[in-house]
Amino acid sequence: MKLPKKLKLAAIFTGAIILTTSLLSVPAVAQYTEAPVAEDKVEAIAVPAGAIGYNLNVIEQIPGKQQCYAEKGSNPTIIDPLWTKFDFTGSCNRSTDSNGYSVRLDGQDTSLDYRLDVITKGDQLQLIATNNQDGADLVVGQTNGKPAPGEYVKINLNPGWKFTKKAYQGKTLGHYFLSGDSTAIAAAGDAPENVPGATGSSKFNDIARDIYKTDIENAVALGFIAGFKDQTFRPTESLTREQLVSMAFGSLETIDGLDLKASVVPTQPYPDVDSGRWSANKIQWAKENDIVKGYPDGSFKPGNPVTRAELVAVLQNLAKYANTLQGKKPELATNQEPIKFSDTANHWGAASISTMSAYCGVASPYKEIGDSFKPDAPAERNYAAAATLRTHDCLTKKAQENNQTNTNSQK
Repeated sequence: MKLPKKLKLAAIFTGAIILTTSLLSVPAVAQYTEAPVAEDKVEAIAVPAGAIGYNLNVIEQIPGKQQCYAEKGSNPTIIDPLWTKFDFTGSCNRSTDSNGYSVRLDGQDTSLDYRLDVITKGDQLQLIATNNQDGADLVVGQTNGKPAPGEYVKINLNPGWKFTKKAYQGKTLGHYFLSGDSTAIAAAGDAPENVPGATGSSKFNDIARDIYKTDIENAVALGFIAGFKDQTFRPTESLTREQLVSMAFGSLETIDGLDLKASVVPTQPYPDVDSGRWSANKIQWAKENDIVKGYPDGSFKPGNPVTRAELVAVLQNLAKYANTLQGKKPELATNQEPIKFSDTANHWGAASISTMSAYCGVASPYKEIGDSFKPDAPAERNYAAAATLRTHDCLTKKAQENNQTNTNSQK
């Protein structure tokens, strides 16, 4: 069908405006970040939508204001949509479509790559993020039961998913992110269909020239850290505090003979770590066993990036803890000369860095060259994998030596 000349010109002119706007907007888009939200005040709700099934609504309760919804029961949790019975302006924030919410994966805005749908799957509803290019589905959440016709029902986010909000230049906006962390989801042990891109494959397309390539592949083979579905490892991305805790726990799980159990979390481990958070039980475990400490203000800040000094201090605590589980003294037996780094002398982590440099070379120079450690630089995924693997191997080797010594003494 041919378009009238006026419509053709209008279309061309509109396209030019869109193209120009897009080009001008690139720097601004790159500055969008995410901000935390009070997750106990935000709900993902499946709303009946007649013949099409269900729509996703995101509802946020504004503290101290009129109640926006009420919950009843469990498996599934039925929602009484109180916001439909009064003017909820000023009491509730509500987003009903892709203008108000989108998917964010691994710190990247993927709103153009995924669409969100609520579907019926067996005897429950699932919140699915579908890739617009290859059609692959990610299971973001589920209702754990099927509501009666016409009922509103709560969608429980799966481990590794959380709500955040879009932010720009330090200002929090109204748009919600369903924010997923691939490493966290994989560490939570979900089925593959629930993991947004995590894979155990060692054939990554972005580590061929990485100095930690072999360490990364060995760490992935052990299973305490994973890559992504697009066959990348993203070696230079920073590790967060909760990811470090999960990785530390996972590395010990691979050592035979350790009686390792994640802690039950009856309440919040820290004020900013909800008991339902994917990492809560492991954070509680780390707290109980002095693996990772919180901040002086009582918070844990699970999403904060880990520095290289913090990584090494945690691995030292981890190794000491593993020694006690093996019935040994917690002190670490070093096996090489400590490295004299040029930039750690007056740093709070100097002692740990020195000790761990002599403990199977866990602490090593930045990028493995020179004599600087850069203790306050972010701990990137490649070095974090290598350092954790070295700690694991040091523990395993010593355990094997001890077992052999015990065997020989019994002969």
